[in-house]
Amino acid sequence: MSTTTALTSAEAKKENSVAPTPGKARRGGRGLAGSFVSHGILIVASLIALFPILWLVFLSLGPDKDDYLHPGGIWGKMTLDNYSFVLQDTNFFDWLTSTLIVSLGTTVIGVMIAATTGYAVSRMRFPGYKKFMWVLLVTQMFPIAVLIVPMYQILSELQLVDSYLGLILVYCSTAVPYCAWLLKGYFDTIPFEIDEAGRVDGLSPFGTFVRLILPLAKPGLAVAGFYSFITAFGEVAFASTFMLSDTKYTFAVALQTFVSEHDAQRQLMAATAVLIAIPVSAFFYLVQRNLVTGLTAGGTKG
Repeated sequence: MSTTTALTSAEAKKENSVAPTPGKARRGGRGLAGSFVSHGILIVASLIALFPILWLVFLSLGPDKDDYLHPGGIWGKMTLDNYSFVLQDTNFFDWLTSTLIVSLGTTVIGVMIAATTGYAVSRMRFPGYKKFMWVLLVTQMFPIAVLIVPMYQILSELQLVDSYLGLILVYCSTAVPYCAWLLKGYFDTIPFEIDEAGRVDGLSPFGTFVRLILPLAKPGLAVAGFYSFITAFGEVAFASTFMLSDTKYTFAVALQTFVSEHDAQRQLMAATAVLIAIPVSAFFYLVQRNLVTGLTAGGTKG
C-alpha cells in the first residue's frame, strides 16, 4: 500500500508540474495579447494596401474632372458615366487588344528564352558559362534613356517600329536576363539524377528538358511569367516611343491621352485605371498558387 501511495503521489506531482499554468502561453504558442497584436497589425496592413485601390474606385465615380480636389462632394453625385464613356467613346478595346498581344507575347517568348538559357547554364558546362550569366546581369544596369535611341535605330532598320513584334522583342531584352537568373536558381534545386534517368530512357537533352524538367519547374515558370507580363503591361517609355498609332497604344500609354497641355480628365483616367486592373488581377489569380513556391525555391541556390 505504501509503495502504491508513493507512486501515485509522485505521478500527481509530475502531472502538476507539466500542466500549463493558467494565463501563461504554452511552449511554441501565442498568448491572447500576442494574438490581438498580430491580428491588429495584419488588419492595419490590409487597410493600407486596399486604401489606394478603394480611393481610385471612389474617384472614378465622380462626374467632374476636379472632383479629386473636393472628394466629399462625390457622395451626392456618384455615377457610372465615366465607365460608359471610356468603353464606348474611346479606343479602349483596341488598347486592350494591343496590351494583351504585347504582354502575352512577351510572357511566352521571354519565358521560353529564359527557361532554355537558365537550364543550359544550370546543367551544361561550356566555356564562359559563368561569365555569360554575368553579362546578362550587366545588361540590367543601363537606364532606359540610354537604350531608347540605339533600339529605335535597330527597329527602324528591321522595319519593326510601330509593330507588336518590335515592342515584344524590346521587352524581352528587359525581362529575359532577370528571368534567366531566376530560373537558373530554380533548376539548380532539381536533382541532376532526373536528367540522368531521362538519358537512360533514351531521351535527348531537349526531350529531358521538356518532358521531365519543365513539369517540375512550374512554380519557377509562373514567377518568370508573372514578371514578364507585368513588365510589358505597365511599361511606358518604350511603348510611347516605338508605338506611333493610337490604336496600338498599350494601356500605360493610353492613359496619357486623357492629359493635354491645359487639361486633365482625371475622372476618366481613374475609370480607365480601374478597368485596367481587371486583366492583371485575372492573370495573377491564374498563377498565384505557384508564385510563393517559385519565389522561395528560386533563391535557395545560385
